[in-house]
Amino acid sequence: AMSKYIFVTGGVVSSLGKGISSASVGRLLEERGISVTIQKFDPYINVDAGTMNPYQHGEVFVTYDGAETDLDLGHYERFIDKELTRQNNITTGRIYSTVIAKERRGDFLGATVQVIPHITNQIKEEILALAKSSGADVLIAEIGGTVGDIESLPFLEAIRQFKNEVGPENVMYIHVTLLPFIKAANELKSKPTQHSVKELRSIGIQPDMIILRSSRRITKEVKGKVALFSNLGEDRIVEAVDAKTIYEVPLIFEKQHVADKIMRHLGLKEKKKPDLKKWREIVNKVLHPKREVEIALVGKYVNLRDAYMSVHEALIHAGIANDARVVVKWIDAEDLERGDIELHELFRGIKGILVPGGFGSRGIEGKIRAVRYARENKIPYFGLCLGLHCAVIEFARNVLGLKGAHSTEFDEKTPYPVIHLLPSQLAVKEKGGTMRLGNYRCILDRNSKVYRAYKREEIDERHRHRYEFNNEFKELFSESGMVPVGINPDTGLVEVFEYKAHPWFISTQFHPEFNSRPTRPHPLFKDFIKAALSI
Repeated sequence: AMSKYIFVTGGVVSSLGKGISSASVGRLLEERGISVTIQKFDPYINVDAGTMNPYQHGEVFVTYDGAETDLDLGHYERFIDKELTRQNNITTGRIYSTVIAKERRGDFLGATVQVIPHITNQIKEEILALAKSSGADVLIAEIGGTVGDIESLPFLEAIRQFKNEVGPENVMYIHVTLLPFIKAANELKSKPTQHSVKELRSIGIQPDMIILRSSRRITKEVKGKVALFSNLGEDRIVEAVDAKTIYEVPLIFEKQHVADKIMRHLGLKEKKKPDLKKWREIVNKVLHPKREVEIALVGKYVNLRDAYMSVHEALIHAGIANDARVVVKWIDAEDLERGDIELHELFRGIKGILVPGGFGSRGIEGKIRAVRYARENKIPYFGLCLGLHCAVIEFARNVLGLKGAHSTEFDEKTPYPVIHLLPSQLAVKEKGGTMRLGNYRCILDRNSKVYRAYKREEIDERHRHRYEFNNEFKELFSESGMVPVGINPDTGLVEVFEYKAHPWFISTQFHPEFNSRPTRPHPLFKDFIKAALSI
């Protein structure tokens, strides 16, 4: 059977929540037995998100097959509970690289290579390739950027052509726009949405549904005006008022029968009755938990919290599992490097300390200081990737007495290189897509807290790093109680450390946050919050 296609575009401003809208529609269709995959088209010329500054782009989400992608893929995976691949995130850079490679091989038989048809044809090929490989009933494609941006035009032109090629009965266009509230006039204004729809129609795309983002309830009059100027019935205008949690959005859409309207438009038949009981329970536990716990997240990109999107969501999921609200205290690692910071005051009321991943030397000594505080004061500690490196360095210096111990990432001349470059990275010159990426196996020690959390011996987790623990120090660490309890069976690399003389001190080389779901909280995050609640 042929796949159906939903194209989601954005208007007026960026950061409207197109990703959450796309993921929510996907969730509601999956609830009806319709299999879904979601694809993100990013208009930037970078080949992938891997080399981009977190302050500009937010976190880099890593798929199980090792693609460094836009953070929206994290939302997609969390909402539809499916593992996505590198095919699910396409950038302008990747499209142009592919087309140029074809031209160099002579695939175009001497033709003049142009945006239309060659670039737009490649975009359409990527859509069709994912539809075929995923076997999904519905492919939702989110077009990054805002209608009117020059860089988005090839993608919009491609999805305009797509409708003619696969048939209008197989395509639906959803436009997400903002209704700004003008405080002086005390009203929501629909004019920017009208102009956005006009811009979309001028390039040949008539939206079939409009999702109106707003900070307050939308009146029937405003909905009617948007419908009139958009050439749509009022039932195709969806209200999306700011939610208290992103997990509430599918329920908001369900109340407005969004999925039913989409299915009617695409001629899809329900394969099972939707049951959102579990989803409602998730939202209820997020909004009305029985307990509360405060966790310190010590990072170097805390001024843009999107840089730690998956970590933050994994903590929320762990809170759901423990019926607790997880309050995150965001701490800039650089601040901890100042001598005037009193740690007992800073960490007052904190029940757990988490050090997430990152790159570069900025803030490292602050993170190491936070690790020491957690270790010495018996506060549950969770280190992720760089958080493992910091735990190892701190232990080497302050417990093993290895003065000057460090990672060669930060000090190439350290006398004790407890963290060093992966041997496979020694010859690597290019930065993009060359780290140890994606799923790798790990065998857990049966006498560990980690094994008890996972309840199984072999696990697969996602990685994104170039540096690792130096196995020359393995025996010394083990003898002193910092035990490697997770080992990669193929390379012997240490994947997990556990400090035995501590109530809960665990650090992982991998990124468990990428595998956490609201419906299936990650075992380690769940156990971390459980430990934090018990102190």
